[in-house]
Amino acid sequence: MITDIERRCSSVLILVNVLLEQVAELSQTDCTDGIVTTHQRLLLEKAGLTGPPGAGKSTFIEAFGKFLTDSGHKVAVLAVDPSSSTTGGSLLGDKTRMPELSRDMNAYIRPSPTSGTLGGVNRRTNEAIVLCEGAGYDVILVETVGVGQSEFVVADMVDMFVLLVPPAGGDELQALKKGIVEVADLVVVNKADGDLLPAARRIQAEYTSALKFVRPRSVVWKPRVIRVSSLTKEGIPKAWDRMTGFRNKTWNSGELDMKRRRQHRVWMWNHIQDSMIKLFRQHPSVQRLIDRMEDRVMRGEITPGAAADALLREFQKSPKTSNPEQIQQDEL
Repeated sequence: MITDIERRCSSVLILVNVLLEQVAELSQTDCTDGIVTTHQRLLLEKAGLTGPPGAGKSTFIEAFGKFLTDSGHKVAVLAVDPSSSTTGGSLLGDKTRMPELSRDMNAYIRPSPTSGTLGGVNRRTNEAIVLCEGAGYDVILVETVGVGQSEFVVADMVDMFVLLVPPAGGDELQALKKGIVEVADLVVVNKADGDLLPAARRIQAEYTSALKFVRPRSVVWKPRVIRVSSLTKEGIPKAWDRMTGFRNKTWNSGELDMKRRRQHRVWMWNHIQDSMIKLFRQHPSVQRLIDRMEDRVMRGEITPGAAADALLREFQKSPKTSNPEQIQQDEL
């Protein structure tokens, strides 16, 4: 028997899946009453944004988002929010760090707790992107935590990737060592104002030089490096100009459309993986063995691989557990 909480969660999942299916069906039409037409898909801008702590990501998004809404755009910000590994709760929502944008009628900010998922990217982020597209948001920004593997996960969700870096602080080209710059289509040196302006110019020159040795991901676009000031707003329009330039070039070449199609395939397998892990952990026979296997692995009595194989064999030979989502659908 499933609990009331599981039942409510299942109902929400069913509603989400229905909405996603409707968006997918209507987006196939090119008529004006469809949700996302071909012309709208061309104008749609989906960008991931990351950077080390102190780069000013939220401040940049605040200034950049306000510039876009003032220009007539509808902006959705899906901001990955750090979660406690103990409680799973959000420490600080990005809405508190974007006061002006959060009050804008043409902006939508959705803090997404990481909840321990890979690289801090919530597994429902890609579904939120699809729903934002259907709701008419033509600019969708996905902010990551700036550490771990989240950048590579987000790269499979967006059209382009923006790396935000501060003008100074330790190893300025640390991102190159992490491989983050390999997925960046645009590098933005933030805080290029006041006493930090000379340092910002130096960092811009260093990244411009370093990018010459990085193989570009696109055939028609080479990564650019620009300076901006989220405080004075200088360079903000140029950042948008570079982003639209990337979109137009990759769309006209057919590269962007193919990239989006490949991303849909990646999303499909990600959903399969998430669902299979959930079913595996909910399996009655597996649940009875998990604690014992984990304890034996920790004591060194059995290797992790052997324990995993034993659990998988139990999962395959035992009757499958009832799926709460399927139960809820049957009841409806």
